[in-house]
Amino acid sequence: MMREAILNFPNQFEYNPQIQPAPLAKNYKSFVLSAIGGSLLAARLVKAVKPEVDLTLHGDYGLPQLPANKSKQSLFLIVSYSGNTEEPLDTFKQALQNNYDCLAISTGGTLLELAQEYSVPYIKIPNTGIQPRMALGFNFKAILKAMGGQNILRQSSLLAISLNLIKNREMGKKLAKKLINYIPVIYSSTRNQAVAYNWKIKFNETGKIPAFCNVLPEMNHNEMTGFDAIASTKKLSRQFKFIFLKDDEDNPRIMARMEILERIYSEHKLPVEIVLMKGNSRLVKIFSCIMLADWTAFYLAKSYDVESEAVPMVEKFKKLIKL
Repeated sequence: MMREAILNFPNQFEYNPQIQPAPLAKNYKSFVLSAIGGSLLAARLVKAVKPEVDLTLHGDYGLPQLPANKSKQSLFLIVSYSGNTEEPLDTFKQALQNNYDCLAISTGGTLLELAQEYSVPYIKIPNTGIQPRMALGFNFKAILKAMGGQNILRQSSLLAISLNLIKNREMGKKLAKKLINYIPVIYSSTRNQAVAYNWKIKFNETGKIPAFCNVLPEMNHNEMTGFDAIASTKKLSRQFKFIFLKDDEDNPRIMARMEILERIYSEHKLPVEIVLMKGNSRLVKIFSCIMLADWTAFYLAKSYDVESEAVPMVEKFKKLIKL
């Protein structure tokens, strides 16, 4: 199933989201998006490609701490792939109690039932049986539709024919072999932080392994000192392999920092793998890189003989938290 989900990923960008039962009555200039887990992954990517938009991401219970006038003027986007995720549902209920404008995005479940009951506009995304983390295209386009991002929405439709499945699959297979018996640490620019975080989550959920991420320049001021391997810490540092996500559109000073960091790590015999973010647009770069993460995590799961799709620990935790 996971293999099919990756193979079918480009097709998600053919999806044409619609606001039901009718388009929004007014245009909003600020948005609050409540989501968690796989749905929040897509929201992070929207924020990365539309940094100029006033978008507050909220991955918790209740309402974010915002000035009252901003909350009243914003559109609250409540996103839950299943429609049953308790954190965004809690935010939705409190937003309704405060008479805030809301729009729900889901495949169904309680969220859409409540939206229909309280006459809240909603977008119903396709339910193809995949895990939430694999529905990035559906969620990405639905969020853009709700925010009125028509230009990027049109551009994203081209991803259905421009993402290279075969090339990314072969690259992912090769990279997975290099990562066996290592804990991946993914580094990117702050601009591409959402992409690096997607890599981390795919390693966690699909590969069932620990993984971490950070951004430059911040980590140059702290984290890298944790890998200053000397005799007494060498054994700890040797467990990690570092993946640098390089983008030629990043700030030249960030690119220079990556070059220097790669050299320093190599001098300390800390293994580094370079992933070049390639594509003729920002969208192609982002989603091609994420597809590479999917294939890499998938082949790592095969190498470790673990099931790549299900997340049993998450499901167990959900059951226990309801007791």
